[in-house]
Amino acid sequence: MFEKASVYVIPLDLFVKLVQISSFWGSSTPTQKDAVVLQKPYDPTDPKMNPLNPEGLKPCCACPQTKSSRDECFLRHGAEADDKCKDLVQQHIACMRNLGFRL
Repeated sequence: MFEKASVYVIPLDLFVKLVQISSFWGSSTPTQKDAVVLQKPYDPTDPKMNPLNPEGLKPCCACPQTKSSRDECFLRHGAEADDKCKDLVQQHIACMRNLGFRL
C-alpha cells in the first residue's frame, strides 16, 4: 500500500557542492526538507553508535571465551561439529548480539 522511503548516503563534500549549486540556481537557499539525509552506516565498533560496546571491540576480538570454546569444539568433533557444537555456537552468537553486533 505504501512505498518504502529510500535513504541515500552521499559523501559530505558532494552534499556541500549540491547545496552550493542549488542555492546558485534556485531563488532561495535549500531548507532542511530539501536536503539529502546524511547518515553514517551502522558501525558496531563505534561506541557513539553502539553503547553496548563501549570499548569499541571489533568482531574478531569480541567474546573471546565463547569464541575459543566454539572453535575448540569444531576442531575436536570434525564432521559431527554441526550437531555437537550447536549450543556453543548459540552462546557465541548471543554474546556478540549483546555487544550490538548484527549477525
